[in-house]
Amino acid sequence: MRVLHSHSLIPLFVMIDDSLPLYMAGRGRKAMLRDSEVVTILVFNLLTTQQQTIRQIYDWVKQYHQSDFPNIPNYQNFLKHCHRVVPRIGYILEGLLRSEAELRFMDSTILEVCRLVRRQWHKVARGHARTGYNWQGQHYGFKLHASVDNDGRLCAYVFSDASIHDSRAIPKLVNEHTKVAVGDSGYRSVPLHKKIRQAFGTYILTPPHYKQRKQLLTEGQRKLLKRRPKIETVFDYLKQHLHLQTSFPRSIQGYALHYLRILLGYQLLVLGW
Repeated sequence: MRVLHSHSLIPLFVMIDDSLPLYMAGRGRKAMLRDSEVVTILVFNLLTTQQQTIRQIYDWVKQYHQSDFPNIPNYQNFLKHCHRVVPRIGYILEGLLRSEAELRFMDSTILEVCRLVRRQWHKVARGHARTGYNWQGQHYGFKLHASVDNDGRLCAYVFSDASIHDSRAIPKLVNEHTKVAVGDSGYRSVPLHKKIRQAFGTYILTPPHYKQRKQLLTEGQRKLLKRRPKIETVFDYLKQHLHLQTSFPRSIQGYALHYLRILLGYQLLVLGW
């Protein structure tokens, strides 16, 4: 990962501030920080020190960047403001997605919110998280479905509970620009492939069924299937280095803030920040 220095803070703020549309301020007391300042704090922390909780981020900015953000409020108001900017983070991320990519690799990964044996006592995500299955067994939490281009840049993403089957997310992971989407066996569904083909003109490429190993594949298709693990390396980076999977948030809004912040930071990294 690239290391950002203090002088990189201003260009990052300018980019974020320019990306956000102007909006009318609501009633009530004016916030001490602008939305773009809060988003900058959240993202800059991820690109530098990678702290995992809002409390740690708040203490970090108070200790090391008080001069950059002299109007920093108390912790409770800062936390509330962080939750309010979740749609703004999503808006910026949406503008950075490689939505016109013609070739995409798609997959999903489960994001546990707690260990399986503790799911009946876990209150934070109750009513939202579900039990899902993968090759490792059962997991309780959410699932990130995503597609990336040949350079590992995010093209599309969608979150669901862990019980949602991978194939149900295909319409969210491709669009009219997508010519070929490569997935694993979880995306093998002939009726759905036909539906996607009619809707977007997209060809879905998956490995042959184990009973159809003699199915003919072109050399180009074989090469694309060999490159499919590219998205698995993206998930590994998100989880192992950027700590996408977490149990720290104390509300659903907290989970949304954490997940979107991580994805935005990752996208900025692969785009050269």
